[in-house]
Amino acid sequence: MVATTYGMTETASQMATLLPEEVVGKPGSVGRPLLFTRLRAVGETGEPCAVGEIGEIWVQGPIVTAGYVNNEAANAERFAEGWFRTGDMGYVDEDGDWWIVQRRTDLIVSGGENVYPAEVERVLRQHAAVADVCVVGLPDAEWGQVVAAAVQLHPLATLTAAELLEFAQPQLASYKRPRHILFLPELPQTASGKIARAEIGEMLMRNGECGMRNETTERLSD
Repeated sequence: MVATTYGMTETASQMATLLPEEVVGKPGSVGRPLLFTRLRAVGETGEPCAVGEIGEIWVQGPIVTAGYVNNEAANAERFAEGWFRTGDMGYVDEDGDWWIVQRRTDLIVSGGENVYPAEVERVLRQHAAVADVCVVGLPDAEWGQVVAAAVQLHPLATLTAAELLEFAQPQLASYKRPRHILFLPELPQTASGKIARAEIGEMLMRNGECGMRNETTERLSD
């Protein structure tokens, strides 16, 4: 029996759960808030988001910590109007089930447009040659940030950056398409087994600055 849950240390573990009998029907959802717990998605200017609209998830209820000890700066940043700002981006659907998109700090803003790495990653993973992918934002003088991707291929698979971009083009607007693609034998991971997004960002930055263009790295234009 498998139940999908959503929580963090500051909420004494769980704040939402998708029941086992619902997992098959809504894979990827974290379900509904627990008893006495409220969630809401909040936009950039502090307004509540509509159903299906992505925003930062705020939580309220007895499960939420009273605050960080001896860290007023963190308290001021994470608590607002009686709510705790999780730092996660997500949305609620018409059934009241919640979906997590990504961490707020991972959001890419390119030319004033929001790009959610998880959306780009889902598209790139659909290619048969792609085993895994990590998408990050790189600084850009013209656009503020541009999309970059590190890609791990399946064993014996071959793929060029141009081929991957052509595959993704029908599903991604131009500002969401990677401008840098780096192929790696394996994506680096943290000690906890998560993709090391910060390390990958540094690798992509170094390759971008060097202007490398070979079978493993390409800079892409529209």
